[in-house]
Amino acid sequence: MDKLPLSVALISFNEEENIGRTLDAVQDIASEIILVDSGSTDKTVEIARSYGAKVFIEEWKGFRDQKNSALEKCTQEWILFLDCDEVASKELKKSIINAVKNPFADGYMINRKTVYLGKLLNHAWQPDWNLRLVKKSSNPRWEGGEIHEFLVIDGKVKKIEGNLLHYSYKDIKDHFTKVVNYSYLSAVDLNKKGKRFKFYKLFFNPFASFVREYFLKKGFLDGIRGFIIAVSATVYSFLKYIYLWEMQKKDGEG
Repeated sequence: MDKLPLSVALISFNEEENIGRTLDAVQDIASEIILVDSGSTDKTVEIARSYGAKVFIEEWKGFRDQKNSALEKCTQEWILFLDCDEVASKELKKSIINAVKNPFADGYMINRKTVYLGKLLNHAWQPDWNLRLVKKSSNPRWEGGEIHEFLVIDGKVKKIEGNLLHYSYKDIKDHFTKVVNYSYLSAVDLNKKGKRFKFYKLFFNPFASFVREYFLKKGFLDGIRGFIIAVSATVYSFLKYIYLWEMQKKDGEG
């Protein structure tokens, strides 16, 4: 297969368990693989280089700035941004090939489906559309705060078929450790934006998070995995506002 005028961009830190699977799925269509690594101590860099990746070692600047650094290094006409725990499905690869060869937009949204505790989820965390395939000429850049960064372009955006398979968490411990960390970063963002702690949000927002994930998104159809995810969303929301309260209390505002 002839390779596309496509750069695949990633950031990494200790992703040896995932990155080979990710790159294996796209190496036959990408003319260039750009990896910005923040000092991995495992075999991440070695594995990436075995796939022909151009590796840059840089100090951690936060998700948004680290991803922008990777974007800036891409030289091809099109850029596909992936996380190291994401794998392009066969259907998605076909859609990417068609979108690059016969473009009908400047950027494309891709739906991400999570493989959680060994099983693909069909309802929880769905839909999860993300802008990931973009023309370099469309001025792509990552925006946002400490977390929840998002890719934007100047141009027309469409959706394409096929899923990114997201191998997000190794186990329950890994999942809830990240829930704790991400809820703290989210609280930092809220505090920077001047959002004030409201006591009632400790009750209503976590409850609303559970209802949204378990009932509105039909997470219950994913069995116990859907229930765990709904609980994790509840914990995330609760911790986010507790952290915000703690920050503002230390600043004499709570």
